[in-house]
Amino acid sequence: MTNGFFDLQVNGYGGVDLNRDDVTDDEIERMCARLGDDGVDGILATIVTAPMPDMVRRLGRIVAAREARPAVRRRIAGLHVEGPFINPAPGYRGAHEAAAIIPPALDEVKRLYDACGGLLRILTLAPERDPGFAATRWLVGQGVVVAAGHCDPSLETLQAAADAGLSLYTHTGNGCPLMMHRHDNIIQRALSLRGQLTLCFIADGVHIPFFALGNYLRACGLEHAVVVTDAMQAAGMGPGLYGIGAFQVLVGEDLAAWAPDRSHLVGSAGTMQRTAANLRDQLGLAEADVRRLTCDNPRRVLAAARAS
Repeated sequence: MTNGFFDLQVNGYGGVDLNRDDVTDDEIERMCARLGDDGVDGILATIVTAPMPDMVRRLGRIVAAREARPAVRRRIAGLHVEGPFINPAPGYRGAHEAAAIIPPALDEVKRLYDACGGLLRILTLAPERDPGFAATRWLVGQGVVVAAGHCDPSLETLQAAADAGLSLYTHTGNGCPLMMHRHDNIIQRALSLRGQLTLCFIADGVHIPFFALGNYLRACGLEHAVVVTDAMQAAGMGPGLYGIGAFQVLVGEDLAAWAPDRSHLVGSAGTMQRTAANLRDQLGLAEADVRRLTCDNPRRVLAAARAS
């Protein structure tokens, strides 16, 4: 799997929700076939914040499907756990279940790691919730990429987390409030550490306006950037009512995935094919740069972690 897209953040796709307890092997295999048809060679299946027993069960469900079905094993290269160790403050927690957010105590971190059966590749947490960066250091020691996301660390804390091994930033420009300090905010802090952090972006024009995404990519440099979809059940489908775990998601004609009250976005209905077209047509990127952001850099992120 080296020629097509590689997506580091896929919560579901083609009508299948990976964060649903009753998702079946057949559904996961169908999802993987649809991803392949859409030019995606590999993904990290992503499980988001929920009560710990639910997360453990859902991770185990994907691990079991991967063991049982060669077609699933070919497409799902590993797991991305987003939460539950994030900032619980409104705006920063985004669509994550507030009651399920907890600090990253090592025993809880290890519980999730064990549930992944050796497949945990990325874990997204809030660095300011990780005292002494104990969870970060332990995960990095296991070859896991630790990403900041849904967080609001000071620049000093983010720098210290990077020094402790944190190396990625999840969906930069999202997982934060609409209204923040105009200069000293988490987006600017993440951009300032582009030499140590690879920054992920959702390039659907909804999560970040294209003009702003262009500014961010120029600020961090394409060598330090990755594009993801943050796809959920609605990806590759059409307008309608969908879900991700316990949350309902309303997708309109513009394919933006909103909570039904339109208070916040909940994942994305985008595909990598549409993302690549956006990078070409809306940002004017050359084909080689599109490939770098959607194929090469995601693989480099994972290769570097496993080599550490």
